Amino acid sequence: MKKFLILFFLGVLSISAVSCWFVNNIHKPLPLSSSLVVNVAAGSGIRSLAAVLKEKEIVCHPLIVRLSAKIYGYDTSLKAGEYRLEPGMSLVDVLEKISAGKVVLHRLTLPEGLTSRQMLQLVAENPLLSGDISETAAEGELLPETYTFHKGASRNQIIKNAKAAMQKALQNIWQNRAEGLPLDSPQELLVLASIIEKETAIGSERGKVASVFINRLNKNMLLQTDPTVIYALTQGTKELGRTLKRKDLSVDSPYNTYKYSGLPPTPICNPGIKALEAAAHPEDTPYLYFVADGTGGHNFARSLNEHNKNVQKWLKTNRQKK
Repeated sequence: MKKFLILFFLGVLSISAVSCWFVNNIHKPLPLSSSLVVNVAAGSGIRSLAAVLKEKEIVCHPLIVRLSAKIYGYDTSLKAGEYRLEPGMSLVDVLEKISAGKVVLHRLTLPEGLTSRQMLQLVAENPLLSGDISETAAEGELLPETYTFHKGASRNQIIKNAKAAMQKALQNIWQNRAEGLPLDSPQELLVLASIIEKETAIGSERGKVASVFINRLNKNMLLQTDPTVIYALTQGTKELGRTLKRKDLSVDSPYNTYKYSGLPPTPICNPGIKALEAAAHPEDTPYLYFVADGTGGHNFARSLNEHNKNVQKWLKTNRQKK
Protein backbone atom coordinates (compact mmCIF):
# COMPACT_ATOMS: atom_id res chain seq x y z
CA MET A 1 0.00 0.00 0.00
CA LYS A 2 2.83 2.35 0.91
CA LYS A 3 4.56 1.59 -2.37
CA PHE A 4 1.35 2.34 -4.27
CA LEU A 5 0.96 5.69 -2.54
CA ILE A 6 4.54 6.62 -3.37
CA LEU A 7 4.00 5.72 -7.03
CA PHE A 8 0.73 7.63 -7.03
CA PHE A 9 2.30 10.80 -5.65
CA LEU A 10 5.23 10.46 -8.06
CA GLY A 11 2.72 10.22 -10.90
CA VAL A 12 0.89 13.32 -9.69
CA LEU A 13 4.16 15.21 -9.45
CA SER A 14 5.14 14.11 -12.95
CA ILE A 15 1.82 15.22 -14.38
CA SER A 16 2.11 18.54 -12.55
CA ALA A 17 5.64 19.04 -13.82
CA VAL A 18 4.63 18.27 -17.39
CA SER A 19 1.61 20.56 -17.11
CA CYS A 20 3.76 23.33 -15.69
CA TRP A 21 6.32 22.87 -18.48
CA PHE A 22 3.55 22.86 -21.09
CA VAL A 23 1.85 26.01 -19.83
CA ASN A 24 5.13 27.87 -19.45
CA ASN A 25 6.35 26.95 -22.91
CA ILE A 26 3.24 27.84 -24.88
CA HIS A 27 3.41 31.33 -23.35
CA LYS A 28 7.10 31.78 -24.12
CA PRO A 29 8.26 33.64 -27.26
CA LEU A 30 8.54 31.36 -30.27
CA PRO A 31 11.96 30.93 -31.97
CA LEU A 32 11.44 33.70 -34.51
CA SER A 33 14.35 36.00 -35.36
CA SER A 34 12.31 37.90 -37.97
CA SER A 35 8.71 38.18 -39.09
CA LEU A 36 7.25 35.22 -40.95
CA VAL A 37 4.08 34.93 -43.01
CA VAL A 38 2.13 31.68 -42.81
CA ASN A 39 -0.91 30.79 -44.84
CA VAL A 40 -3.98 29.09 -43.36
CA ALA A 41 -5.83 27.54 -46.27
CA ALA A 42 -9.62 27.75 -46.48
CA GLY A 43 -11.22 24.65 -45.00
CA SER A 44 -8.07 23.54 -43.17
CA GLY A 45 -8.15 22.75 -39.46
CA ILE A 46 -5.84 22.77 -36.50
CA ARG A 47 -3.95 19.70 -37.75
CA SER A 48 -2.97 21.55 -40.91
CA LEU A 49 -1.83 24.60 -38.95
CA ALA A 50 0.14 22.42 -36.56
CA ALA A 51 1.90 20.78 -39.51
CA VAL A 52 2.77 24.18 -41.00
CA LEU A 53 4.23 25.47 -37.71
CA LYS A 54 6.27 22.27 -37.34
CA GLU A 55 7.49 22.55 -40.94
CA LYS A 56 8.62 26.13 -40.28
CA GLU A 57 10.41 24.85 -37.14
CA ILE A 58 8.39 27.16 -34.96
CA VAL A 59 7.27 24.31 -32.64
CA CYS A 60 9.00 21.05 -31.81
CA HIS A 61 5.91 18.85 -32.26
CA PRO A 62 2.47 19.35 -33.86
CA LEU A 63 0.79 17.88 -30.77
CA ILE A 64 1.75 20.97 -28.77
CA VAL A 65 -0.21 23.13 -31.19
CA ARG A 66 -3.24 20.86 -31.17
CA LEU A 67 -3.31 20.58 -27.38
CA SER A 68 -2.89 24.35 -26.96
CA ALA A 69 -5.74 25.07 -29.36
CA LYS A 70 -7.96 22.54 -27.59
CA ILE A 71 -7.21 23.87 -24.11
CA TYR A 72 -7.79 27.52 -25.04
CA GLY A 73 -10.75 26.88 -27.30
CA TYR A 74 -9.13 27.93 -30.58
CA ASP A 75 -9.38 24.56 -32.31
CA THR A 76 -12.72 25.32 -33.98
CA SER A 77 -12.36 29.07 -34.56
CA LEU A 78 -9.35 29.37 -36.87
CA LYS A 79 -9.87 31.61 -39.89
CA ALA A 80 -8.30 31.22 -43.32
CA GLY A 81 -5.83 33.78 -44.65
CA GLU A 82 -2.28 35.06 -44.46
CA TYR A 83 -0.87 35.83 -41.02
CA ARG A 84 2.33 37.60 -40.08
CA LEU A 85 4.07 36.11 -37.06
CA GLU A 86 6.41 38.52 -35.30
CA PRO A 87 9.38 37.91 -32.96
CA GLY A 88 8.23 37.85 -29.37
CA MET A 89 4.90 36.15 -30.10
CA SER A 90 4.01 33.03 -28.15
CA LEU A 91 2.08 30.05 -29.47
CA VAL A 92 -1.02 31.30 -27.67
CA ASP A 93 -0.54 34.72 -29.31
CA VAL A 94 -0.39 33.02 -32.72
CA LEU A 95 -3.55 31.02 -32.10
CA GLU A 96 -5.38 34.11 -30.83
CA LYS A 97 -4.35 36.11 -33.91
CA ILE A 98 -5.50 33.42 -36.34
CA SER A 99 -8.72 32.89 -34.43
CA ALA A 100 -9.42 36.64 -34.57
CA GLY A 101 -8.77 36.72 -38.33
CA LYS A 102 -6.07 39.43 -38.12
CA VAL A 103 -4.79 38.70 -41.61
CA VAL A 104 -1.99 40.43 -43.51
CA LEU A 105 -3.33 43.44 -45.40
CA HIS A 106 -1.91 44.30 -48.83
CA ARG A 107 -2.05 47.66 -50.59
CA LEU A 108 -3.07 48.70 -54.07
CA THR A 109 -2.56 52.32 -55.12
CA LEU A 110 -4.70 53.84 -57.84
CA PRO A 111 -2.79 57.04 -58.75
CA GLU A 112 -4.40 60.38 -59.53
CA GLY A 113 -4.95 61.26 -63.16
CA LEU A 114 -5.37 57.77 -64.59
CA THR A 115 -8.36 56.95 -66.76
CA SER A 116 -10.82 54.34 -65.53
CA ARG A 117 -9.50 51.95 -68.16
CA GLN A 118 -5.99 52.30 -66.75
CA MET A 119 -7.19 51.82 -63.19
CA LEU A 120 -9.16 48.69 -64.10
CA GLN A 121 -5.99 47.36 -65.72
CA LEU A 122 -4.04 47.87 -62.47
CA VAL A 123 -6.71 45.97 -60.56
CA ALA A 124 -6.76 43.19 -63.17
CA GLU A 125 -2.97 42.76 -63.05
CA ASN A 126 -2.64 42.55 -59.26
CA PRO A 127 -1.73 38.89 -58.57
CA LEU A 128 -2.98 38.95 -54.97
CA LEU A 129 -6.58 39.68 -56.00
CA SER A 130 -8.99 37.06 -57.31
CA GLY A 131 -11.78 36.75 -59.84
CA ASP A 132 -12.52 38.33 -63.18
CA ILE A 133 -13.75 41.93 -63.41
CA SER A 134 -17.43 42.28 -64.21
CA GLU A 135 -17.84 45.71 -62.57
CA THR A 136 -17.85 48.68 -64.93
CA ALA A 137 -16.48 52.12 -64.15
CA ALA A 138 -17.35 55.29 -66.02
CA GLU A 139 -14.66 57.90 -66.48
CA GLY A 140 -14.04 59.76 -63.24
CA GLU A 141 -16.00 57.25 -61.16
CA LEU A 142 -13.02 55.82 -59.22
CA LEU A 143 -11.30 57.69 -56.40
CA PRO A 144 -7.49 57.63 -56.64
CA GLU A 145 -6.41 56.22 -53.31
CA THR A 146 -4.45 53.40 -51.66
CA TYR A 147 -6.81 50.51 -50.90
CA THR A 148 -6.06 47.72 -48.43
CA PHE A 149 -7.19 44.16 -48.95
CA HIS A 150 -6.45 40.62 -47.84
CA LYS A 151 -4.95 38.08 -50.21
CA GLY A 152 -7.67 36.58 -52.38
CA ALA A 153 -10.06 39.54 -52.11
CA SER A 154 -12.14 40.01 -55.25
CA ARG A 155 -11.18 42.49 -57.93
CA ASN A 156 -14.80 43.56 -58.20
CA GLN A 157 -14.78 44.53 -54.52
CA ILE A 158 -11.79 46.84 -54.97
CA ILE A 159 -13.61 48.56 -57.83
CA LYS A 160 -16.80 48.87 -55.77
CA ASN A 161 -14.79 50.38 -52.91
CA ALA A 162 -13.18 52.92 -55.25
CA LYS A 163 -16.56 53.89 -56.70
CA ALA A 164 -18.13 54.27 -53.25
CA ALA A 165 -15.15 56.34 -52.06
CA MET A 166 -15.48 58.70 -55.03
CA GLN A 167 -19.22 59.17 -54.49
CA LYS A 168 -18.69 59.93 -50.81
CA ALA A 169 -15.84 62.38 -51.46
CA LEU A 170 -17.63 64.10 -54.33
CA GLN A 171 -20.87 64.63 -52.42
CA ASN A 172 -19.04 65.96 -49.38
CA ILE A 173 -16.91 68.38 -51.40
CA TRP A 174 -19.91 69.50 -53.49
CA GLN A 175 -21.95 70.27 -50.38
CA ASN A 176 -19.11 72.40 -48.99
CA ARG A 177 -18.17 74.17 -52.24
CA ALA A 178 -17.60 77.91 -52.51
CA GLU A 179 -20.59 80.03 -53.40
CA GLY A 180 -21.19 81.41 -56.88
CA LEU A 181 -19.38 78.77 -58.92
CA PRO A 182 -20.62 78.39 -62.53
CA LEU A 183 -21.18 74.67 -61.90
CA ASP A 184 -24.65 73.14 -61.84
CA SER A 185 -23.99 69.68 -60.42
CA PRO A 186 -21.46 67.41 -58.69
CA GLN A 187 -20.79 65.85 -62.09
CA GLU A 188 -19.67 69.20 -63.50
CA LEU A 189 -17.41 69.66 -60.50
CA LEU A 190 -15.95 66.23 -61.23
CA VAL A 191 -15.35 67.13 -64.88
CA LEU A 192 -13.57 70.36 -63.95
CA ALA A 193 -11.46 68.56 -61.32
CA SER A 194 -10.36 66.01 -63.91
CA ILE A 195 -9.08 68.81 -66.16
CA ILE A 196 -7.23 70.42 -63.23
CA GLU A 197 -5.71 67.03 -62.38
CA LYS A 198 -4.35 66.69 -65.90
CA GLU A 199 -3.10 70.27 -66.14
CA THR A 200 -0.85 70.31 -63.08
CA ALA A 201 0.67 67.96 -60.53
CA ILE A 202 1.92 70.86 -58.39
CA GLY A 203 -0.27 71.27 -55.34
CA SER A 204 0.35 75.01 -54.96
CA GLU A 205 -0.88 75.60 -58.53
CA ARG A 206 -4.18 73.76 -58.44
CA GLY A 207 -6.14 76.67 -57.01
CA LYS A 208 -4.76 79.05 -59.65
CA VAL A 209 -5.44 76.61 -62.49
CA ALA A 210 -8.99 76.20 -61.17
CA SER A 211 -9.42 79.98 -61.08
CA VAL A 212 -8.48 80.28 -64.76
CA PHE A 213 -11.17 77.84 -65.81
CA ILE A 214 -13.77 79.34 -63.48
CA ASN A 215 -12.98 82.82 -64.81
CA ARG A 216 -13.28 81.59 -68.39
CA LEU A 217 -16.61 79.87 -67.69
CA ASN A 218 -17.91 83.06 -66.10
CA LYS A 219 -16.91 85.02 -69.20
CA ASN A 220 -18.24 82.39 -71.64
CA MET A 221 -14.74 81.92 -73.02
CA LEU A 222 -13.53 78.67 -74.54
CA LEU A 223 -11.56 76.66 -71.98
CA GLN A 224 -8.87 75.81 -74.55
CA THR A 225 -7.20 73.10 -72.50
CA ASP A 226 -4.89 70.57 -74.18
CA PRO A 227 -5.74 67.54 -71.99
CA THR A 228 -9.33 67.53 -73.25
CA VAL A 229 -8.10 67.49 -76.85
CA ILE A 230 -5.80 64.58 -76.03
CA TYR A 231 -8.81 62.76 -74.58
CA ALA A 232 -10.76 63.51 -77.75
CA LEU A 233 -8.02 61.80 -79.74
CA THR A 234 -7.53 58.78 -77.46
CA GLN A 235 -10.86 58.41 -75.60
CA GLY A 236 -8.76 57.40 -72.62
CA THR A 237 -7.80 54.06 -74.19
CA LYS A 238 -4.10 54.80 -74.63
CA GLU A 239 -1.39 57.42 -74.25
CA LEU A 240 -1.12 59.89 -77.13
CA GLY A 241 2.60 59.20 -77.34
CA ARG A 242 3.45 62.56 -78.91
CA THR A 243 2.96 66.26 -78.45
CA LEU A 244 -0.21 67.89 -79.73
CA LYS A 245 -0.08 69.35 -83.22
CA ARG A 246 -1.92 72.41 -84.46
CA LYS A 247 -4.21 70.30 -86.65
CA ASP A 248 -5.27 68.32 -83.54
CA LEU A 249 -6.95 71.45 -82.20
CA SER A 250 -9.54 71.27 -84.98
CA VAL A 251 -10.70 67.71 -84.23
CA ASP A 252 -14.50 67.57 -84.19
CA SER A 253 -15.29 66.27 -80.73
CA PRO A 254 -17.29 67.59 -77.75
CA TYR A 255 -14.06 67.10 -75.78
CA ASN A 256 -12.29 69.67 -77.96
CA THR A 257 -12.47 72.74 -75.74
CA TYR A 258 -10.76 74.80 -78.42
CA LYS A 259 -13.86 74.30 -80.56
CA TYR A 260 -16.78 73.75 -78.17
CA SER A 261 -17.63 76.01 -75.24
CA GLY A 262 -18.22 74.95 -71.69
CA LEU A 263 -17.09 71.76 -69.99
CA PRO A 264 -16.66 68.49 -71.90
CA PRO A 265 -19.44 65.91 -71.46
CA THR A 266 -17.57 63.66 -69.02
CA PRO A 267 -14.41 63.70 -66.91
CA ILE A 268 -11.20 62.96 -68.79
CA CYS A 269 -9.56 61.04 -65.92
CA ASN A 270 -10.09 60.17 -62.27
CA PRO A 271 -9.15 63.24 -60.19
CA GLY A 272 -7.86 63.03 -56.64
CA ILE A 273 -9.19 64.74 -53.53
CA LYS A 274 -6.90 67.78 -53.95
CA ALA A 275 -8.06 68.42 -57.50
CA LEU A 276 -11.69 68.09 -56.39
CA GLU A 277 -11.05 70.56 -53.57
CA ALA A 278 -9.39 73.00 -55.98
CA ALA A 279 -12.41 72.84 -58.31
CA ALA A 280 -14.73 73.49 -55.37
CA HIS A 281 -12.55 76.23 -53.84
CA PRO A 282 -10.60 77.98 -56.62
CA GLU A 283 -8.33 80.86 -55.72
CA ASP A 284 -9.67 84.36 -56.34
CA THR A 285 -7.45 85.57 -59.18
CA PRO A 286 -7.80 87.71 -62.33
CA TYR A 287 -6.00 85.09 -64.43
CA LEU A 288 -7.42 83.93 -67.76
CA TYR A 289 -4.37 82.18 -69.21
CA PHE A 290 -1.50 79.95 -68.19
CA VAL A 291 1.33 78.19 -69.98
CA ALA A 292 4.15 75.89 -68.92
CA ASP A 293 7.24 77.68 -67.65
CA GLY A 294 9.63 74.96 -68.81
CA THR A 295 10.56 73.87 -65.29
CA GLY A 296 7.49 71.83 -64.41
CA GLY A 297 5.27 74.72 -63.31
CA HIS A 298 3.23 77.37 -65.09
CA ASN A 299 3.20 81.12 -65.69
CA PHE A 300 -0.20 82.77 -65.26
CA ALA A 301 -1.50 85.85 -67.06
CA ARG A 302 -4.53 88.11 -66.93
CA SER A 303 -4.30 89.34 -70.54
CA LEU A 304 -3.57 87.80 -73.92
CA ASN A 305 -0.62 90.14 -74.40
CA GLU A 306 0.93 89.01 -71.11
CA HIS A 307 0.17 85.39 -71.98
CA ASN A 308 1.92 85.67 -75.36
CA LYS A 309 5.03 86.94 -73.59
CA ASN A 310 4.90 83.92 -71.28
CA VAL A 311 4.59 81.66 -74.31
CA GLN A 312 7.73 83.22 -75.80
CA LYS A 313 9.56 82.61 -72.51
CA TRP A 314 8.48 78.95 -72.62
CA LEU A 315 9.63 78.58 -76.24
CA LYS A 316 13.01 80.12 -75.35
CA THR A 317 13.44 77.78 -72.38
CA ASN A 318 12.62 74.79 -74.59
CA ARG A 319 15.14 75.88 -77.23
CA GLN A 320 17.84 76.27 -74.57
CA LYS A 321 17.13 72.77 -73.24
CA LYS A 322 17.43 71.29 -76.71
